[in-house]
Amino acid sequence: MKYNKKIVIVGSGVAGISATLKLIDNGYPGELITIIDKGKDPYTRKPEEVMTGFAGAGGFSDGKLTYHTSIGGVLSKYCGEEKAYDLMDQSIEMWKRFHPDPPKIMYSNPQAEPDFIKPYFGLRLFPVYHIGTDYLHEIGKRWYDYLVDKGVNFVWNSVVWDIKLEANCLYHFDTEDGHPMMTTKEYYDKLIFAVGKSGIDFAQSLSNKYTLPTEPKSVQIGVRFEAPQKYFQKLIDVSYDFKLYQKFNNVSLRSFCTNNNAAYVAVEETYGDVTYNGHAKKGKEFENQMTNFGILMEIKGIENPFEWSRNIVNKLQFGGNGLYYSPSRVVSKTSEGTNVSAYQIDYLDGVRETMGGYFEYVENFIDQMNKVFNFGDDWGMYIPEVKYLSPEPLVDYSNLALTNYPNVHFVGDALSARGITVSGAHGIYVAESLLK
Repeated sequence: MKYNKKIVIVGSGVAGISATLKLIDNGYPGELITIIDKGKDPYTRKPEEVMTGFAGAGGFSDGKLTYHTSIGGVLSKYCGEEKAYDLMDQSIEMWKRFHPDPPKIMYSNPQAEPDFIKPYFGLRLFPVYHIGTDYLHEIGKRWYDYLVDKGVNFVWNSVVWDIKLEANCLYHFDTEDGHPMMTTKEYYDKLIFAVGKSGIDFAQSLSNKYTLPTEPKSVQIGVRFEAPQKYFQKLIDVSYDFKLYQKFNNVSLRSFCTNNNAAYVAVEETYGDVTYNGHAKKGKEFENQMTNFGILMEIKGIENPFEWSRNIVNKLQFGGNGLYYSPSRVVSKTSEGTNVSAYQIDYLDGVRETMGGYFEYVENFIDQMNKVFNFGDDWGMYIPEVKYLSPEPLVDYSNLALTNYPNVHFVGDALSARGITVSGAHGIYVAESLLK
């Protein structure tokens, strides 16, 4: 088949790159694909630039590829259960294929919920592949080199500030040291909107501008919890990436993104505010015998959850940092050998007031964990951790295209995907539709 349509992809995160890899592997000419990102390529991207640049926030994660359709969004809603697993298989294979040492990918498939958990928590067990942050960076470079060699056009340090959907064009301006430079007008035949976490505000503004029908989402906010691994070892032996959960009326709580052995907490700057995430490396030189994981509340029924979350996060800042609390004032021990940038607080009264009573659910979650794992005061938490979700645009399930603009496709975080497995699957799904 002869391909002649110009494809523009906004965002070079996992969703956009997976779409590109799928297209290129099936003969689509690289010179017809342009990827625009406000960040940098994988060779010049700095460690603190977590939210932008090649491979996106997912490329700076710890590389857990969860393999289940109930995790990471609603992929099966679009294409059915069987096809969803096929897409996730393809997504995972793209990581394996470019891995410098594939046998080092850790795989776990826990089966049984242990009895000591049952009185206190629900426990969700899923198959998971663990790559490790250090290997993710190497895979990202290999992806990039491969796509450049195939002729794909990359535009770095460029911000898309407007899209004219009716005219099939967008406007982006190049930046130098953060300052706007020349504006460029870019035409497309097909547009893949893959803006990731850092572009959710733009996705919402685009939805508002064109009155796109959307599905409201919930608030997802909480903390990054950290303690010595020894306390959690009996559960880690069952499941590396354990997922504890509780539910109270309109609030659901879950632990997620567990990191062990060589674990460290990382800063994410989102819309000018500091939030926290967790990672883990694979090399023995990074081992610190620490565990960290997110404790996230999903709060339903809040009007405009995106703006509500941003307002809360903004209030949980002090001196350009987020917050750190420990009942025993323990200092975080990371695999990086340094402390995470945070302002240490002695009391939680201000946090409770800021979150309007919701923080009590987090505290109860920690108290219940203490009954199971007996870590006493030997723990700390970083505040806040947040997953911004804008209203999800309604799309054609066959290709994730906007119903009123069938040449514009939404993928990844812009369509409420969570995690690199499902984000990659989104990109592959759209690419398959463009190859027909």
